[in-house]
Amino acid sequence: MSASDSQPPQSYRKEEVQEILHLAIARKTEVEELSRTQLWEIAAELDIDTDVLQLAEKDWLLQKQRQEKKDEFNQHRRRQLKQKFIRYTIVNFFLMLLNFLAIGTLSWSLYVLIILGLPLTLDTFKIFQTEGEEYEKAFQQWYLKKEIKASVSSVWNRIKTTWLS
Repeated sequence: MSASDSQPPQSYRKEEVQEILHLAIARKTEVEELSRTQLWEIAAELDIDTDVLQLAEKDWLLQKQRQEKKDEFNQHRRRQLKQKFIRYTIVNFFLMLLNFLAIGTLSWSLYVLIILGLPLTLDTFKIFQTEGEEYEKAFQQWYLKKEIKASVSSVWNRIKTTWLS
């Protein structure tokens, strides 16, 4: 029996409904973007309550903002890793050069290279882990620190403008 001979199921799971509607909306519209008004019209055609749509839109915006913050956090962590790698390279290059100039061969500096490389390897692994409890905890700490800095900066700027006025 081929796929065209099969009958559609009598019911669908939530995820399947979302996928089907996503495909239908994508086929219905020729443009890549829909206006907010068009979104509301589609919801009305699907008999979706306006309160439900507003809540869904609000949830979507919050998820989008959170994902943007996580992307910023991931970029921050990668910049830190890059700085660590540059320091690791400079220190080990200097030690290897010193070792070579002192005794004409590389010996003890290779051990230092390996020993200092272990934490860098572990940091690299940790930075590219973007899920789990440890990642969420690190993200929350970074975000709280960023918010505190922004608040202190805002208060300081208000104090400066008030004082200088």
